[in-house]
Amino acid sequence: MDIGLVKDRRLFEHRIGLTPPAVRALTQAGHRVWVEDDAGLEAGFSNEAYREAGGTIAWSEDEVLMRTQFVIRVSPPAASEYERFQPGQIILGSWHLAVAPEEGFRTLLDRKLTTVGIEIIEEDDGHAPVLEAMSEIAGRLAVIIGSGLLLNEFGGKGLLINGAPGIPPASLVILGAGTLGGEAARFGRGMGAHVVVLDRDVQALRRVQRSTPDEVPTMVATPTNIEKALAFADLFLCAVAVHGERTPVLVTREMLKSMKPRSVIMDLSIDQGGCCETSRPTDFSNPTYEVDGIIHFCVPNLPSTASRASTRVLTNSILPYVMEIANKGFEQAARDNSALCRGTYTHHGRCVREGLAASFGVDYTPLCDA
Repeated sequence: MDIGLVKDRRLFEHRIGLTPPAVRALTQAGHRVWVEDDAGLEAGFSNEAYREAGGTIAWSEDEVLMRTQFVIRVSPPAASEYERFQPGQIILGSWHLAVAPEEGFRTLLDRKLTTVGIEIIEEDDGHAPVLEAMSEIAGRLAVIIGSGLLLNEFGGKGLLINGAPGIPPASLVILGAGTLGGEAARFGRGMGAHVVVLDRDVQALRRVQRSTPDEVPTMVATPTNIEKALAFADLFLCAVAVHGERTPVLVTREMLKSMKPRSVIMDLSIDQGGCCETSRPTDFSNPTYEVDGIIHFCVPNLPSTASRASTRVLTNSILPYVMEIANKGFEQAARDNSALCRGTYTHHGRCVREGLAASFGVDYTPLCDA
């Protein structure tokens, strides 16, 4: 199979879909991999590294798209880019189609594209290997960046996240006890922050409490408890996610009135729409803004700031699926691999994800029928 790696055009996206060793594994299996010129440079992987791995350098994105059946990218393409893909092509990447514009979604159907969302690939036991791998990195980065946002020079109230002798640590409140929230809780507690975690799922709270030093305090995420937690939070981290669907809004603008001035909200649910009413996507050219005296940080794709590490982790997670599609073809791979089946949004002009079909008002077709 002809497989393509393209350079993401999204601002501040530095990752690439596969490392050179992964390209070597594909070429040794008899596949041809086309790599756009300098696509891996920002992640620390040169053209020469891909050539040595058996890849073929293409001098433009158009050349990659014209020559390949299967394209791998990282960040969601803009809706304006959808028409650049070839009819019937397989595109694997972070799609987040639950928050895509309706016109763009219908373009995917019209062009009969097969769209596989790495963020919704899910094993039979509920394990989401790609999403969880990226969430682990995002959870650690959130605490590192959040500790900086508490400082005066970044608009914060001048707190040290771990305090000092005679000075208590900052309060880090995490809404969501999934992989991202759990990793942020462990990392934040390890740095010395006062950590509190909220979630609707008591079992998830138990898992986080048992896996963190000193068994961090937890709260059930009712509206009343969220408002109470906002009142004492110095850094409030939104880490809520619903696979393949828009994130529910759990923090209203009215609730912000209970927060202390110059406190910080980091909404890492922003990829799926955000769970704070006042959230809107930002980027690192202007990462924060203020609403009612509260600093908001809503940068999507946080792992891209550690692009080399993230690309390696991403490759480890997606290579088994890439190899299976390349070796068997998409349809046979989807029949044999239920996780890949769950990770597919569209195929041959049909929406094969039920919740998404309902959201856009189109017919739903199970993948086995599509």
